[in-house]
Amino acid sequence: MNRVAIIDDSDINLTLLKALVNKLGDCEPLLFQESPKGLAWCVENLPDLLIVDYMMPELDGLQLITRFRAAPGCHEIPVLMITANDDKDVRYEALQIGATDFLTKPVDRLEFSARVRNMLALSTSRRHLADRAAWLAEEVKKATAAIQSREQELLFRMSRAAEFRDPETGAHIQRMAHYSHLIAASLGLPADDQALILQAAPMHDVGKIGIPDNILLKPGKLTDEEFVIMKGHAKLGFELLNGSESVVFQAAAAIAISHHEKFDGSGYPYGVSGESIPLFGRIVAVADVFDALTSERPYKKAWEFERAIDFLREGAGQHFDPVCVDAFLNKMSDILAIRARFQDEDVPAL
Repeated sequence: MNRVAIIDDSDINLTLLKALVNKLGDCEPLLFQESPKGLAWCVENLPDLLIVDYMMPELDGLQLITRFRAAPGCHEIPVLMITANDDKDVRYEALQIGATDFLTKPVDRLEFSARVRNMLALSTSRRHLADRAAWLAEEVKKATAAIQSREQELLFRMSRAAEFRDPETGAHIQRMAHYSHLIAASLGLPADDQALILQAAPMHDVGKIGIPDNILLKPGKLTDEEFVIMKGHAKLGFELLNGSESVVFQAAAAIAISHHEKFDGSGYPYGVSGESIPLFGRIVAVADVFDALTSERPYKKAWEFERAIDFLREGAGQHFDPVCVDAFLNKMSDILAIRARFQDEDVPAL
């Protein structure tokens, strides 16, 4: 059912136009004798067609059309203006401000029917196009979600593959990813960036897949030569993740290559310093080290929170970006909540 709003200050004209609209079939005429009330209803309810008289008190037809077109969602609704004035200047102005068509009184029944049908067909086509656009947008959203889901599954499986060869636990990966998300939120990063680092952070050590077992799983301290090989996992992770069109893999590659860099330039693999280190890498460095310190492993006891917090504060400006350290430590209640949510399985005693 097409809703046709008719605004005219004359009872006789409203009655006539109502009758003409009813003869079209599949139309509901809505009558307004006061132009401000008619305008308010149209702006709120968005009719399929607006028929408006030119000469009216309070708001004439030109003023009403101007205000109607300025309202949200009213730009493309067809407007038929009816006037007793045959002045071309009035017609030109009506077209310029947004009238779709116009008729001159006395209204010819056949011409009225033809013009109204054409405009309602235009309105229907516009509505179908809008519905089609909404459907396409929803389909694109579903397809994008499916791709992101598969991408996230691949990231998770790759993270698990590295985890199987690393004495660190899956809970560590979850905690440090959520710590990274917490820091990003505390820094005021956009929501998309916060979600991105949560997805990408678990891949920070994926390069350990390429480190030999005798080094990766060595219980004691590494020799200088072994440590050089161990440090290679940053470049290996970057090479594994780099070159993808996926923004998640791109972020993960940047994290892999940069999360062992230090703010004072003494880190690896390139000795980058300060804000030259990618922000995601600086964030993950804080999250990763804090969780590693406060987690128990077969080869070490967990540090007390206070000791780990002191380590971060002492390392701010040297090992860590001080801004990231502050952003993290200002959210202690959230840190504890993440810690409680993702707990390690029982770790054998030393």
